[in-house]
Amino acid sequence: MKSWEILREAIDRVGVKFVAAKLGVSAALVYKWCQESPQDDPDASGARNPLDRLREIYEITRDERLINWMCMVGGGTFVQNPVVDPREQDEHVLSATQHVVKEFGSLLTHVSQSYENDGQISVDEADRIRQVWETLKSQAECFVRACEFGLYRRTK
Repeated sequence: MKSWEILREAIDRVGVKFVAAKLGVSAALVYKWCQESPQDDPDASGARNPLDRLREIYEITRDERLINWMCMVGGGTFVQNPVVDPREQDEHVLSATQHVVKEFGSLLTHVSQSYENDGQISVDEADRIRQVWETLKSQAECFVRACEFGLYRRTK
């Protein structure tokens, strides 16, 4: 789905005039954001919208905190899709599954020990838990992507 399509659908739910008033911009500009704006056609009716601008800022800076911040605003978190190279995939499905389960168990152990230590999980401990969790999510995603690519097949 294109950025202007996402904006159009989101803005249609609350109304162009409402969004324009809240942002302090004209309704005409909001309408333009909701139209296709080909990069190679400066005479096209659409205008570069905020989503396209945010994408450009990310592409310029390559700072994932921008995307992570947007995910947090939406109540979630950003997990980057791993790069899965079929030529480098030599694990069998059971060992890959066991690895993810082992890492999850390690995370739960860390959480339990943090709490049992003094009856609370400190900000520093929570930060460490977050880091381990983000790594685990990436590892699990890598496993799922490998499955989607059909990399785990029995050879006869």
